[in-house]
Order: sequence, then structure tokens, then C-alpha cells
Amino acid sequence: MNDDLRERRARIFLTGFMGSGKSTVGPILANTIGYAFVDLDHEIEERCQKSVRRIFKEDGEQYFRAREREVLEQLVQRDALVVALGGGTLSVPAVFDLVKQSGLLVYLKVEPGELFKRLHHKTDRPLLTDAEGNRLSDEALRERLMHLHSRREPLYAQADIIVLADEKRLGLTVDHLVRMLMPVLR
Repeated sequence: MNDDLRERRARIFLTGFMGSGKSTVGPILANTIGYAFVDLDHEIEERCQKSVRRIFKEDGEQYFRAREREVLEQLVQRDALVVALGGGTLSVPAVFDLVKQSGLLVYLKVEPGELFKRLHHKTDRPLLTDAEGNRLSDEALRERLMHLHSRREPLYAQADIIVLADEKRLGLTVDHLVRMLMPVLR
């Protein structure tokens, strides 16, 4: 195994659209392979002492993305770590490069129709509500999801490992992912 891969396997970054299961799969995967787990959004919320939704509303997305990068720069110093990234984390080129250079990127892929089913009742995600924080109509939500998905999919698709996480049971998704990771982690 080359040194680059050996170094990168110390950190596994889960990416994918909001609702793809990163925060759910992450702790199970980490426990299964003996790594620690960090949810990037939760880490930012703890450090800022407010929700992601509130950060977006009060400070803006640019402020949030700067905090995201700061936290990631600290996390890449740790080994044996699974990190659930936010859905838009990779949209900042420098952050994308940092993630790709310092860990294995795993894409939990979910098709837009399934994402709509998972997200259409959510109001805690700033990008899924209107400016006042109200739930979008189904039509507006579908449009927003398709737009965001089409912008982010090319970034997600550059992952080292892609796992279809559509309608499988959670345990099967984790099992499949562990089987894909085992040759790299040995």
C-alpha cells in the first residue's frame, strides 16, 4: 500500500446530500471499525453555541463555511476518525482539496426522488426553507433540491468510494461500506 493511501485511511469523510444518512451511518461505521466519530455540523454548533439554522440566519453562509473550514483543519490532525460532512461542505474548493488530501472520501448516494421523500417535512435545514424559515411548498422544495443536487453531484462523484444509500436498510448500507473499506483499512 502506498504511503498516501496509508495516511489518508486514518480519516474517513462521509459526504452526500442532506438526508443521505451521513449522521446516522457515521457513528455506526466508526464503532464498527474502531474509529471515533465527529458530525461536522454538530461540532460547529457546539463551538458557536447556536444551531446551523441560526448561524445561517444571523451570520450568513460565508461565515458558516469559514467555521466549517477551521474545524476541518483541526480534525485532519487526528487519526482513526470518521467525519460526517455537511451537504455543502465540499462546495468550497479549498475545503474540497483539504478533505481529498487528508482522508478517504465516501459518498452516500441517494437519488433526488428519495431525498425529497426524506426531506419534505424538514424545517431545520436552512437551505430547505424560505428567507423567513417557513417550509417550502412541495414544488418549490423539489426545485430547490434538484438545483442543489445538480450543483453538488459532480463534487460528490469524485469520492474514493461511492455507496448507494437509497432504500436499503441502514445495516445493509453500513455492512456494504465496511466491506468496501476493509481492503484499504488493513
